Amino acid sequence: MTPDARQPGDAPRPDISRRGVLGLIGAGAAGLAVGGAAGAGIALAATSRATGVVSATSEYPFFGAHQSGILTPVQDRLHFAAFDLASDATRDDLISLLQDWSAAAAQMMQGLEVGETGATGGGPNRPPEDTGEAIGLPPSGLTITVGVGPGVFDAGRFGLESRRPALLEPLPRFSGDALSVEVTGGDLCIQACAEDPQVAVHAIRNLSRIAFGRAALRWSQLGFGRTSSTSTDQVTARNLMGFKDGTANLTSQDPSTAEAVWVSASDDAGADWLAGGSYLVARKIRMLIEAWDRAQLSEQELIIGRDKAEGAPLTGGTEFSPVDLTGTGPSGALLIPEQSHVRLAHPTMNNGAQLLRRGFNYVDGNDELGRLNAGLFFISYQRSPEQFIQVQRNLATDTLNEYIKHVGSGIWAVPPGASPGGWVGETLFA
Repeated sequence: MTPDARQPGDAPRPDISRRGVLGLIGAGAAGLAVGGAAGAGIALAATSRATGVVSATSEYPFFGAHQSGILTPVQDRLHFAAFDLASDATRDDLISLLQDWSAAAAQMMQGLEVGETGATGGGPNRPPEDTGEAIGLPPSGLTITVGVGPGVFDAGRFGLESRRPALLEPLPRFSGDALSVEVTGGDLCIQACAEDPQVAVHAIRNLSRIAFGRAALRWSQLGFGRTSSTSTDQVTARNLMGFKDGTANLTSQDPSTAEAVWVSASDDAGADWLAGGSYLVARKIRMLIEAWDRAQLSEQELIIGRDKAEGAPLTGGTEFSPVDLTGTGPSGALLIPEQSHVRLAHPTMNNGAQLLRRGFNYVDGNDELGRLNAGLFFISYQRSPEQFIQVQRNLATDTLNEYIKHVGSGIWAVPPGASPGGWVGETLFA
């Protein structure tokens, strides 16, 4: 965002709220939203967190100990974006960008338009501060989460070499990777989740516009139909293979979640600034839909390790029955095969490693052969990247690999939340 630069004769802006309820207090776009938007959504957010259900009227606070969009109940829509900082960007450029993004995010998460004059209040002779496609739309449970990639800490860029977390390195190559540079990596990332796709797109569009001259969009991904739950009040959703996904995902009610997700100040001597934050891993996983759709139901269930209708483990029970990895049938064969997805991803097969998943389905049209270009945009949060690496390496022999391929990837450190009057990433520069 830029400071207010009203021109002579510009009319005052009558209303900058998408809902026509909230107004802005104060002046100066960058400082205004960072300092003044803290409490507006707390009551609604508390209601949403209590029920675990996200709706068009749900509203979450931008400020807090942790960034929103991690343990927040997973919304139905995603717009994820990765950015590269300009080659001539300075340390001050990076700081001002994070400040401006925080200011705008705090506004949009309240259902407000960006800036002081928004989409229509700045007069006819200047570009609007807000792009306007979300005028009249409610907050829709919007959350905006910002991450910092490994490249930001490279020598000679921003003087942050000594602040680099030892664990923040590009992910190793995994068996079966077919990564495309066009959807891999990035200096910064933004995860925008909402119940309304237009609200999520509006967030990324405006944050991209604010970044102009300092950072450029590297790649982005739209997602729909969450494939995980982060609250026990949410029903388990299905992925594009038709199976329930995320039955055993960590939730905000699980007492082990904090230990698995949040970085501690003692984890990394050089990265105490990341305490209260997390590591975000994103993987674009294309599903070979046509081949999968020709597989017999029994084969599909053996590959996954659960039945398709209920989502129960093949050892019996209901969806949430414990997975018995030792269960055998009349012939003595394991009911959940050794190379099944459920077995290989189970914590007991991965030295106890657990991930908080926030994945989404995606469809990017058809490819040049007329096949559906679709799959899972996998997102996970973990205290250490080693948790993801451990699980992903163990999945090397997964029979599901015959029907999927990993085409995009990225890792980012997600700073802790901002205090009222502050901004996301402030601890990195303290």
